[in-house]
Amino acid sequence: MADKKVLIVDDEENIRLLYKDAFEEDGYKVALSDGSEPILDVLAREGPDVVVLDIRLNQQVTGLDLLQEIRTTHATLPVILSTAYDSFQHDMKSIAADCYVVKSVDLTELKAKVASFFE
Repeated sequence: MADKKVLIVDDEENIRLLYKDAFEEDGYKVALSDGSEPILDVLAREGPDVVVLDIRLNQQVTGLDLLQEIRTTHATLPVILSTAYDSFQHDMKSIAADCYVVKSVDLTELKAKVASFFE
């Protein structure tokens, strides 16, 4: 599974590191972004197989904005929206994502969603 790469985009460093450790333990390569660098540059450099994208990033850009950018050039790249706020699930921009996961200390659901793209 070491050839499978997950890109974690989250503005909270502790979340990025938690996800990194969890996915590396499962044998994935992991790339990290805080959302401040243009997402298309990150995708070009990292070449991920799946993106886990936080919805609330910072004042300048949201995960939903980045999702739209991703879809313009990487229409088939799996994107999992991840947030602590389940109300975004009903935002029309979020329908471009492949799935939606509410953040939790239990990463079982997120890990299962990521694994499902490699079956």
